[in-house]
Amino acid sequence: MRRGRSAAGSWRLGVVVALLGTSAYAQSPPKPPAVPPVPAKPAAASSAAFDKLVDSATEARKAERWEDAVGLYAKAIKLKPDFVEGYWYQGTSYYSLDKFTECRNSFRKVLQLAPKNGAAFAFLGLCEFGLKDYDRSLQHLLQSRILGVGDTADLAGVARYHAAVLMSRLEQFEQALETLGEFAAEGNDNPRVIEAMGIATLRFPMLPIELPPDRREMVLMAGRASYMMATRNTAAAERAFDSLATRYPETPNVHYAYGVFLLQEKGDAAIEQFKRELELQPDHSSSMMQLAFEYLKQGNAAEGLTWAKQAVAAAPNAFPGRKALGQALLETGDIEGSIRELLIGVKMAPESPGLHFILARAYQRAGRLDDATREREEFTRLDRLARTQRTGAQSVGGHIER
Repeated sequence: MRRGRSAAGSWRLGVVVALLGTSAYAQSPPKPPAVPPVPAKPAAASSAAFDKLVDSATEARKAERWEDAVGLYAKAIKLKPDFVEGYWYQGTSYYSLDKFTECRNSFRKVLQLAPKNGAAFAFLGLCEFGLKDYDRSLQHLLQSRILGVGDTADLAGVARYHAAVLMSRLEQFEQALETLGEFAAEGNDNPRVIEAMGIATLRFPMLPIELPPDRREMVLMAGRASYMMATRNTAAAERAFDSLATRYPETPNVHYAYGVFLLQEKGDAAIEQFKRELELQPDHSSSMMQLAFEYLKQGNAAEGLTWAKQAVAAAPNAFPGRKALGQALLETGDIEGSIRELLIGVKMAPESPGLHFILARAYQRAGRLDDATREREEFTRLDRLARTQRTGAQSVGGHIER
């Protein structure tokens, strides 16, 4: 039986992340907060028996006698079914025992009683991660980041890390890099963070535990380059990406990653890297989209239109391609075609502020002023929401939407 870490142990985020490694990452659980961040319901008729059970459960929990704690909290909950703290501490005790099914059930009960509790969503997501229920895990980890987890910084860090690695596994690579970039903003260059950044940079749809050993060195090189990019160490990042491309010139997504970095200041060099990526992967729709956006940025709408059409043909269900095509059509004078493509994009990603912004422009050009006003209002709402999430307590975002 694995026991939790002692109170004297280090619970700094870097240490917690460093421990992730085997058996559903087999991480030691983040230390449960001394007081659960849930509103305790007032006891209607507190009994001596109930108080004695709670005292005994608390003693067992603090002594890390997890099995005893689980049983005692179960008895307390039976006496008071709305005892939120009881479900909370029962859940964290189960988590310490790697009993993820029971942990999940406890935190589901917490959320029935306290549906806006971000920390409970975080633990629920971690339990689901342990059960390999990855879609639900990511959903609940993200919900915890929107709501915030209070003062439990260790839990916030572990939830953030797990959300990011799940994003990569589910091929949400840009969002994964943005989320991992929060560690970089804190100066946390833990090897596990670097590894996760490398996996996202090279667009490997896998968890770190699934990474083949022979790819680890390359992944760490890519991760260090992205880490330096995230910390705005531009010169060092460029050297790192250049070294990566020189050493692994035939590896898929290396040139794409280098191109994304170069977009910041060297658009023409970025174009060259995206085209080199397309030599390796002719159907690399992300490179096509980046080319379309960069040509549009440079004022070459005709060339942008060419690449946008190719991007949509290669990935018809990717909304950035529809956005690029809609913008290119608008800038080359095909207003109705632009509206058509942008509406398809909005159906795919109704939460995208950028799509609504360009659609508002297209409606304005078409003289559909009421529609333009509606889309501007929706853009404003979504943009405000996105900013709140990026700058909130533990928010998740993505790369700047192109």
